[in-house]
Amino acid sequence: MLNKLLIATTNPGKLEEFRQLLEGLVPTIISSADVDAPEVVEDAPTLEGNALKKARALFEHSGLPALADDTGLEVRTLDGRPGVHSARYAGPDCIAADNVAKLLNELRNREDRSARFRTAIVYFDGAQPRVYEGICTGRIIERPRGAGGFGYDPVFLPDGETETFAELSADRKNAISHRGRAMQAFLNDLKSW
Repeated sequence: MLNKLLIATTNPGKLEEFRQLLEGLVPTIISSADVDAPEVVEDAPTLEGNALKKARALFEHSGLPALADDTGLEVRTLDGRPGVHSARYAGPDCIAADNVAKLLNELRNREDRSARFRTAIVYFDGAQPRVYEGICTGRIIERPRGAGGFGYDPVFLPDGETETFAELSADRKNAISHRGRAMQAFLNDLKSW
């Protein structure tokens, strides 16, 4: 059984999502901030590469099993952008609202607003890294809606839903989201250890 897991994030919203998804399976869940982890430069060309880089760095810093993710919003009409650059789409010191504003500006007057969130999660405990992927398809709406979630959640409407990620309950979002699906693959694997 996995007793303690270190999550590679300083984002409280993301940490809370992980805690909800891991509830009852891992007794102690801590974040990068709890172990004073150094910041990892996410300069890999892929989501998987960035997640592995973070998980490996956390494990080497703390000696604890680490779980890291990297997520990209891939918009069809923008040739998959912002993709691996989603967190810094509007520049190195941008905030989420800047990224959303840039995205909406680029999509102005475009009919095809289809997009998908893709998450790569890597678990690393010093042995062979384990990689899990989750995808959620949907579209980008014209104006932000909702106060929940983080990042691009207020403008992402998942297929089959009438509410954005920022409007959905945490339980519903976790059931259908890219991160939720990647985590489900990890949890299925974890239960077999």
